[in-house]
Amino acid sequence: MAPDIRYQRGLAQLEAVAGAQGIAVVNSLKDTAPDLGRYIVEFAYGDIFTRPSLDVKTRELATVAALTAMGTATPQLKVHMQAALRIGASQEEIIETVMQMIPYAGFPAALNAVTIARDVFSAK
Repeated sequence: MAPDIRYQRGLAQLEAVAGAQGIAVVNSLKDTAPDLGRYIVEFAYGDIFTRPSLDVKTRELATVAALTAMGTATPQLKVHMQAALRIGASQEEIIETVMQMIPYAGFPAALNAVTIARDVFSAK
């Protein structure tokens, strides 16, 4: 598939899922690492997020789980929690996703994620 088609499909998906915040992340990379922004749009959103077997809510909750488990991706976790809410996940589903990570990532990672969730939920 042509890169421009991947980019346009990814950009549409990014905007649908993350809205202006997702676009702002990509735009923030233009002056320093434009290829990184392009990879995020083309690969993560154009190729992965548009695959047919999982709905976008499930994909966002899986992303929240992965970022929670990493424990080092605070800005990204915030954006993806906001995106999960935007596409229809409930606060309870996000918290349960974080809770599911306790046996795998530990209490510190879950506590950090709950702190981020509190901020996201209070800004809603």
